[in-house]
Amino acid sequence: MADEVAEIDVAAEAICALPGVTAVAREHGALVAHTTADSLLALLSTLRDDHAFAQVMDICGVDWPERPLRFDVVYNLLSVTKNARLRVIVQTNETTPLPSASSLWPNATWWEREVWDLFGIAFDGLADHRRIVTDYGFEGHPLRKDFPLTGYVEVRYDEERKAVIYEPVKLTQEFRNFEFLSPWEAMTTLPGDEKARG
Repeated sequence: MADEVAEIDVAAEAICALPGVTAVAREHGALVAHTTADSLLALLSTLRDDHAFAQVMDICGVDWPERPLRFDVVYNLLSVTKNARLRVIVQTNETTPLPSASSLWPNATWWEREVWDLFGIAFDGLADHRRIVTDYGFEGHPLRKDFPLTGYVEVRYDEERKAVIYEPVKLTQEFRNFEFLSPWEAMTTLPGDEKARG
């Protein structure tokens, strides 16, 4: 375990020295690097070409509506040769597009389309901004925390009618409780443990 921590600390120092990195932290044994939108592509390219983070495993969005730059876009990178993962986080808002990583990793197109569809974060240089998860003609971005829970319709196939039908979405407000802590971290007893003690 001590060797792993030492390797992570050495990697953190190397990544912290890269241009465009504004902060580096270790969270749950993984490295997290923060950067700016202007430095994003140069940093991702350097990490891919010079530091063996050859694969982008995922790109996702996080909404923080109380911040001026309300969105985080998270790039989860993997180095198979170093057996290491790195999370690169960049902040943006509704109006400022981020540069697309599809020129570095063609598979990034899929995730960037998903982030655009669900959060409304645009990517400059992304060739295809069609929706990928929501229905054609859908208005809004459903993973934004200010997205209304009522007034929209959902589409489903009705077996009895043998047709696709549109129904109003009905979700109650009490389901919109945002907690950023994992429920598993605070639990001392996991569900089902009471049976083992029996």
